[in-house]
Amino acid sequence: MDWLKEQFNIIMFSLYSESPNPSDSWIPIAAYFAVGIVSLLVFLYLLSLWRRKISVSWMKVIARSKRKNFERNQKAPTAEHIWSAESLLRAKGLKCCVCLESISPAQPLGPMITSENTVHRCDVCGAAAHTICSSNSQRDCKCVSLFGSKHVVHQWTVLWTDIADQPEEAQYCSHCEEPCNGSFLGGPIYCCMWCQRLVHVDCHSNMSTEAGDICDLGPFRRLILSPLFVMTKNKPGGILSSITHGANEFASTVRGHLRSRTRRQKRHNRLPSDSTAGESNDDSSSDTTAYSNQRAMDAKANVGSFQRYADNELYSSESDCKEVVSEPVRLYNDDAGGAKLTYVLTDLPADARPLLVFINKRSGAQRGDSLKHRLHFLLNPVQVFELSSSQGPEAGLLLFRKVPHFRILVCGGDGTVGWVLDAIDRQNYESPPPVAILPAGTGNDLSRVLSWGGGLGSVEKQGGLCTVLHDIEHAAVTILDRWKVTVEDKQAKNVLLVKYMNNYLGIGCDAKVALDIHNLREENPEKFYSQFLNKVLYAREGAKSMIDRTFVDLPWQVRLEVDGAEIDIPEDSEGVLVANIPSYMGGVDLWQNEDEDNADNFDPQSIHDKVLEVVSISGTWHLGTLQVGLSRARRIAQGQSIKLQFSAPFPVQVDGEPWVQHACTLKISHHGQAFMLKRTIEASLGHAAAIVTDVIEHAETSKLITASQKRALIQEMALRLA
Repeated sequence: MDWLKEQFNIIMFSLYSESPNPSDSWIPIAAYFAVGIVSLLVFLYLLSLWRRKISVSWMKVIARSKRKNFERNQKAPTAEHIWSAESLLRAKGLKCCVCLESISPAQPLGPMITSENTVHRCDVCGAAAHTICSSNSQRDCKCVSLFGSKHVVHQWTVLWTDIADQPEEAQYCSHCEEPCNGSFLGGPIYCCMWCQRLVHVDCHSNMSTEAGDICDLGPFRRLILSPLFVMTKNKPGGILSSITHGANEFASTVRGHLRSRTRRQKRHNRLPSDSTAGESNDDSSSDTTAYSNQRAMDAKANVGSFQRYADNELYSSESDCKEVVSEPVRLYNDDAGGAKLTYVLTDLPADARPLLVFINKRSGAQRGDSLKHRLHFLLNPVQVFELSSSQGPEAGLLLFRKVPHFRILVCGGDGTVGWVLDAIDRQNYESPPPVAILPAGTGNDLSRVLSWGGGLGSVEKQGGLCTVLHDIEHAAVTILDRWKVTVEDKQAKNVLLVKYMNNYLGIGCDAKVALDIHNLREENPEKFYSQFLNKVLYAREGAKSMIDRTFVDLPWQVRLEVDGAEIDIPEDSEGVLVANIPSYMGGVDLWQNEDEDNADNFDPQSIHDKVLEVVSISGTWHLGTLQVGLSRARRIAQGQSIKLQFSAPFPVQVDGEPWVQHACTLKISHHGQAFMLKRTIEASLGHAAAIVTDVIEHAETSKLITASQKRALIQEMALRLA
């Protein structure tokens, strides 16, 4: 013991006797600190992995054991899943609803999509399953039609994915009011596919006993199309029609086999004697496939459909084939011209305000599939329609044709909004439904003006789709001027083209950039998968045009008339813009109403004053400085009627849809006004607007006022609120 004390004293004496170097003393301290931090991070990471593994294991055990009893007591009618193939890239983070294993790619995906790297996704409820598991899935999908039932019953499903699109206060168990995602080991959670209420598995039986199974559809009950009023449309003809249809299908199959057999025999006679039977079979099968594909192509070609080219949101099958293998099964059979629907809406209550949703999944951000699955879960899938080149908005408007009061949500860019507004015009509503916007395009200028945001990123920051639905229910109705653009020949005798404008019309350098982007999108659609990257490509194409001043002669080649008076275009102009809204190119205010220096004595810009604003820009560099707020456009004129005469070809764009226009006369006149929904920043104003709108619509339902009087009152209210 004395020896140890002596050695300790020697060591301490040696330490104190040496002169310490401050720089050397911090080295071991920093090393120990770094090692400690790394060790702590490794420990936390391993702890999270262990927690996740234990949590998933417990969830699987509990779910498998309690699912049997739960399904035995399930009182809600259910339906079969409608599976469609989807790329694994879009199913990341999901779990298979059959085997409960995680769905994730086993290896990096190659350029070819095969059955090994695709999964099945339910087109109704959004559940995911491996391709080999989907055939064993249970009958627990969302039942969209309960016509004839007295009440909607809770339809519970296991919530395996993270709770999304729900406010914090909604992420608690409806029975015990404890957090549904706060326990350390976690546990399976049941979520009602109609009211979005959450309940722990252990609390479900007690909640069912105490509160019953009747579902009130939750906070969005007025926007949800209740399944009680959705009736499945019976096919005409009854049993005889079914027998005839089956006989026709059988005859068609027999004819196909006979043709295939005849081809095999002819090919066998032509083949050399040493040809193998396997080769003959391969040829015949390929011929049969080609024949069936040709029949499918002919059938598609014969289907009458309304096709429109949505500006800034081009439809390209080339981009689809890289992400989606097969087109999902639709909930409604339609052939857009005379749309034949599977469902019919009937006996809706007077206070119902269901939401009709249109999704363009090829909009700038290309997140339509995700939006569709989330909206199917929040609403009735019957009220959600996917727009494509073969199906326009007419199918949804036809389904809602007998609904007295409903609202429309357009998930897309400015081009999609114009597409839907054109379809509404053709329906000749005496009091058309108001339209809200979920910005999923690139510029989203109209959405910015109506306070819905500039993109899906801003929507997610504001609370997701639940917040959007809440804002739609309390939005104020406003009015948007719509304009008719008529292109005539140079003598103004023959009409060459008619378009409708909601946002703006551009001639010259800005239309040239839009045309270059359009051509690039046609050639490389896979590059346009992100709103941010789309803007980068716009900036790149604009930078290319800065050096090449192609439109310096525009003031002498274009003649401008406003309300019958000729207006001089400034000599340094390389472009002319006619604006209807105070947002251009992703938020640029061309007219700048807030400018106090109003030396030109122009009136402030408005979206419902039946007046257009005309400005000029001096080149692509001017466009760039406008974007960053370093300059402003030059005001030229205001008027209700615009006339432009071209003496040479110029690029033209209307709401982002570009083309090259040869010498002509272009006229812009007022077409009409559309009802739009504007998100109210002040909650009190939104509630007041919603109440006033409800009172007016109730008065129409009670026959106190007519539809035309209702329209006039809503117009007056919109003007006062604006």
